[in-house]
Amino acid sequence: MSDLNVMRLEESSEVWGGAWTEKKLDAFSKYVDAYLAILHRHPYWQTIYFDGFAGSGSRKDRKSPQYEQLLITLEEERVYKGAAERVLRLHNSFDYYYFIDKQKSLDKLQAKLSGLPEAKDKTLVFRENDCNKELRRLAHAMQSDDFAALVLLDPFGMDVEWDSIASLKETRTDIWILLPTGVIVNRLLDRAYKLSHIERLEQFFGLPEEEIKAEFYKESAQINLFGEESKLVSKVENSIHHVAELYIRQLKSVWNYVTEIPLVLRNSRNVPIYHFVFASNNQTARKIAEEIIRSI
Repeated sequence: MSDLNVMRLEESSEVWGGAWTEKKLDAFSKYVDAYLAILHRHPYWQTIYFDGFAGSGSRKDRKSPQYEQLLITLEEERVYKGAAERVLRLHNSFDYYYFIDKQKSLDKLQAKLSGLPEAKDKTLVFRENDCNKELRRLAHAMQSDDFAALVLLDPFGMDVEWDSIASLKETRTDIWILLPTGVIVNRLLDRAYKLSHIERLEQFFGLPEEEIKAEFYKESAQINLFGEESKLVSKVENSIHHVAELYIRQLKSVWNYVTEIPLVLRNSRNVPIYHFVFASNNQTARKIAEEIIRSI
């Protein structure tokens, strides 16, 4: 995709929202439009769209006990709205569309998409499976020089394991991933230093417990009234942004080019709760993504 440098950012004829809850889809849809415009002018590869958590535009059925404990609000959930319909409505199209999720959600999504005129004659694959397994399956297929893939991952929570992300190393794959930095990850990095969900954090970052603790907690000496010294462990400042920074650092071990400044989604109190990050092995693709993020 060396010709990405001639890519123009043009507003789609579709109106893509505007509220903060729509910013994710706004950025992604603009990138998809530009991505396909270039690849259709230079059809070297068959194109794949992979939506790892396609769903039906709703996450009402997810509530695990862990997330109940985190007191996630309805406002914080509203960012999870499927991109499938918007992607299908674009003028240019992929050769293959893969939608991964639970069967109940896929049934609703298939019913919704089958009624779209734009879905006619397109290859839509609805697959019930764990997204991590399907990512590894995609990574295997991408060892061939026949394909170019665009991946969207916006799971509710930390369902994507780092090993699945790492399996895409050295493939012709662009990825947008929604990180629940403030809404979930930062809450698991509790100030009390308990880290009761350390296994989830290790799977998410692809790092051992010791490295995660070193990233987010600092030790300092404290002298009591009797002159005795003890160690005080405290959480680092701006920990939400540091979650994104650490994940971006990890992404750089898989892709050559990652957005240094991702799209930040904030709640009504202006607190960052998600970071939307892009990665690619094409430098100009990253420039395009960064331009889109700045324009949102």
